Amino acid sequence: MKKKILLLALTYAFIFFADYATAQISGSTAYKFNVIKELPVTSVKNQSRTSTCWSFSTLSFIESELLRMGKGIHDLSEMFIVSNSYFDKSEKYIRTGGKINMAPGSSFGDALYVIKHYGIVPEEVMTGLNYGEEIHVHNEMDAALSGYIKAIERNPNGKLSSAWKSGVKGILNAYLGEIPVNFRYQDKEYSPNSFAASLGINPDEYVSLTSYTHHPFYSSFALEIPDNWRWDSSYNLPIDELVQVVNNSIEKGYTVLWASDVSEKGFTRKGIAVVPETDTKNMSGSDQERWLGLSRNEIDAKIYSLENVVKEKFVNQEIRQNGYDNLQTTDDHGMHIFGVARENNGDIFYMVKNSWGETGDYKGIWFVSETFLKYKTMNIVVHKNAIPIEIRKKLNL
Repeated sequence: MKKKILLLALTYAFIFFADYATAQISGSTAYKFNVIKELPVTSVKNQSRTSTCWSFSTLSFIESELLRMGKGIHDLSEMFIVSNSYFDKSEKYIRTGGKINMAPGSSFGDALYVIKHYGIVPEEVMTGLNYGEEIHVHNEMDAALSGYIKAIERNPNGKLSSAWKSGVKGILNAYLGEIPVNFRYQDKEYSPNSFAASLGINPDEYVSLTSYTHHPFYSSFALEIPDNWRWDSSYNLPIDELVQVVNNSIEKGYTVLWASDVSEKGFTRKGIAVVPETDTKNMSGSDQERWLGLSRNEIDAKIYSLENVVKEKFVNQEIRQNGYDNLQTTDDHGMHIFGVARENNGDIFYMVKNSWGETGDYKGIWFVSETFLKYKTMNIVVHKNAIPIEIRKKLNL
């Protein structure tokens, strides 16, 4: 009975998102969106007080892949991914003498690595709430794990004992629960690896793409960001071709994993992300008149209130690179692109599923402008078949 209720709840969430395509979408701002195309997603989750967006977004993406493949609706365990990842990170921290980032952030490639090597389990099998909370709150666990592994790295005995890995496991198990060896799901017995195999997901079919000029285009390199502790490689494309991949993916029925900088003021908590042009001399005459007689702070307040549809900055490859080089663009957050919409003024926006619960004007969905995507994308992950053929040839895929 419990399984049937869960299935009905997930099915309702799926239908809810499909309804977006039937009407114009508007919220508390001046923006009004008309959906061009959207793809199936499962319900919005809440990572709550954790830094595990990389796991939530990757599994949201995989759940959409399962829908695309006709495998049905599944709610997969984010904390299974997190537990395996944190153990591997602890080992690598020791092996590198503390030269990687022992913090809770990670990458899409990390989550795919876990699925490939350790499998996956349903959410009902491992919720990760083993510490007296109803929502995820990792501050204490993160501090405990970091403090423990940094103490081990100092090697106070002059030689590592045979017990330190058990200590890591003990911390993870105490908070997230033990990783199941075997479990029963939908009246069948599985191990994590056999369950992953039954889903038919092949992590090797997914590729990471980025766009920066400090490496040659059409080559691959490891993004130089702290969360990329596994040193996963991304293929490098000109920004216009990266956008072309995103558009082609949605058109062909494939959703997109998206890593971006959400510390920008333009990534609003209303559910809209834009890159406003705040320099009035670069605005058209009608836009300039809107700000006459206002102070700089007053102009910014009105622009970011989104009570008017704002003119956006011009963004090209050079501007994008400068943002990365001067650390104005940082790797903050992983999300899931599942659709494309057009604002009434004609601008393209991407429909993005977040993992902050049903927040903002659109209950956990963000509308992200093409300009914002060009400027602040760190990398994307797509199925290799979602990449246009001519770009695949350039990458030798």
